[in-house]
Amino acid sequence: MEHNIYIYIAVMALVTYAIRVLPLTLIRKEIKNPFIRSFLYYVPYTTLAVILQETQTPAAGALALGVGIATAWRGMSLFHVACCCCAVVFIAEFIMVP
Repeated sequence: MEHNIYIYIAVMALVTYAIRVLPLTLIRKEIKNPFIRSFLYYVPYTTLAVILQETQTPAAGALALGVGIATAWRGMSLFHVACCCCAVVFIAEFIMVP
């Protein structure tokens, strides 16, 4: 059976979009539950950890970690730090992995 990668990408995009849009549209009040607030606070950091750990080569993860620390030190937002880390991993693995 041949798989169509565009279907996978479309489903992934829809799920990612739904995860971000549904809370904004369904939750109108401030979240006061300390457990949920702490969970939402740490989600971006967990995402960065996954980006750094799930690389094909440890060197790509180490480079991304260094770039992440440098960009965070310069005061960039977590979104920009994550984007920079993803770009570094992509480029490093493109160069390092045959």
